[in-house]
Amino acid sequence: MKNYKKLFVSVLFSGLVLAGCGGNESTGSEAGDGLSTNIVTIATGGSSGPYNIIGTTLANEYSEVYGVNSKPQATGASVENINLIKEGKAEMAFVMSDVLTEAVNGEGSFSESVTQVQQVATLYPNFVQIITTADSDINTIEDLVGKRVAVGDQNSGVEVNARNLLNGHGITYDDIQVDYLGYAEAADGLKSGTIDAAFLTSGLPNASVLELSKTLDIKMVTVDPNNIAEIAKAQAYFVAIDIPAGTYGNEEPVPTAAIMNALVVKSDLSEDDVYKLTKTFFESLEKLGNSHQAATEVSLEAAQQGMVAPVHPGAKKYYDEQ
Repeated sequence: MKNYKKLFVSVLFSGLVLAGCGGNESTGSEAGDGLSTNIVTIATGGSSGPYNIIGTTLANEYSEVYGVNSKPQATGASVENINLIKEGKAEMAFVMSDVLTEAVNGEGSFSESVTQVQQVATLYPNFVQIITTADSDINTIEDLVGKRVAVGDQNSGVEVNARNLLNGHGITYDDIQVDYLGYAEAADGLKSGTIDAAFLTSGLPNASVLELSKTLDIKMVTVDPNNIAEIAKAQAYFVAIDIPAGTYGNEEPVPTAAIMNALVVKSDLSEDDVYKLTKTFFESLEKLGNSHQAATEVSLEAAQQGMVAPVHPGAKKYYDEQ
């Protein structure tokens, strides 16, 4: 009888050991293929913007591939995103290159250099879309003087490039009536007539502008390419670009400025983790492009061009292998 009891205890113990060893099967990754971090929070932007749409798809990929708690966080975008990484509240973020440049140099919205952020990739261009109503007398950026203008959420990437672009044309906030409004709020303001024009800088198309164009006759304000070339001598992240005809029902291309977007991470993430995050990002480009058209402009070939912050060693390792 004692032998039977010993056998039962032995079998039970073995079963518990085996069950414990098999506990990692639910992570969706083979041993050694996961991440050392259990959380990957991706700081994005407004809920209707490309950052958030693309970031949601990317977070789902990380959760599925690595079995980690990965989620997007809707934010006021670039400046807030860099501060979230600096404070250790996000592991990854989408930001505009002008804001990232200021962060690295300790300029503008940043009183000192932010060393906690490193770049993974250069992404797609963010088009400066200055929107007004079709019956407005605003046709060029110079016509904004004296008008009520939404410049984006305060300290967002939209607001930073709006301020820089206006300054490059000799226009300060003292020359306009400033409203700090995000995408959806700015669209509502144009519809209700509480503002005259709005900066909605993003990839194309911007969902808020697209929705607005269905219910309100709008037009896009032009920015002279020669002026942008002059501004770019001091602020190299600005490039002249056209919003293609037909984007929002416009019959002709609209000349404007653009700033490249960047994907960044916390600098203290391990080389192995960032290597895997980078690898999965590029392997997921088709899914990201299906979630938002802007991501179709991301390519491995162009990802290392125009970097404005130090590249993370994990991302560099991935590029070196290609």
